[in-house]
Amino acid sequence: MVPKLCSVDGCDRKTEATDLCGMHYQRKRKQGTTGEPGPRGKGRSHADRRSPEERFWAKVDKSGECWIWLGHKAKGGYATFQPKGRQVFVHRFSYEQAYGPIRDGMQLDHTCHNPACVKPDHLRAVTNKQNGENRSGPYRTNTSGVRGVRQCAPGIWRADVGHNGIKVYAGSYKTIEEAEAAVIAKRNELFTHNDADRRIKN
Repeated sequence: MVPKLCSVDGCDRKTEATDLCGMHYQRKRKQGTTGEPGPRGKGRSHADRRSPEERFWAKVDKSGECWIWLGHKAKGGYATFQPKGRQVFVHRFSYEQAYGPIRDGMQLDHTCHNPACVKPDHLRAVTNKQNGENRSGPYRTNTSGVRGVRQCAPGIWRADVGHNGIKVYAGSYKTIEEAEAAVIAKRNELFTHNDADRRIKN
């Protein structure tokens, strides 16, 4: 679930009371305004006069290969931003600034596997299935440590690929290395966006 953020323009803290974060709630309760204290205790406007784009990029670190969002992040590393009082995911905002609107039904895939990255070159519009194809490793429930491979008996390793809601059998093997090679080959046959597998192949 996307966290609800403070309604004050430019603030990316989570709400605590009446659509405000703790800091702005206390300011309004004590001085009647969410603005910072001004001369003689009067509140001055907290409105951020910068454009949404200026506010957004001020919270991005571009020093590395990934461009990292420095503002608040929810569990899992994803974050939201309020360009005009409406919450959007930061990676979607960045992508749309560079490439235009995302078509209905499409998702954004982080090709770098870093959910805090907002670099447009690291984002691509994909279907839900294509997004699931581009994994960097096995699921948390996997016990073999190799994506798509499980031990079904002593000395027997089974390879399977999930494709369009069904499990496609890719063979059983005596070593985990053979099973891994088989499951990668099968994903390369069935998938289009499994970047990690294709780097191994090449």
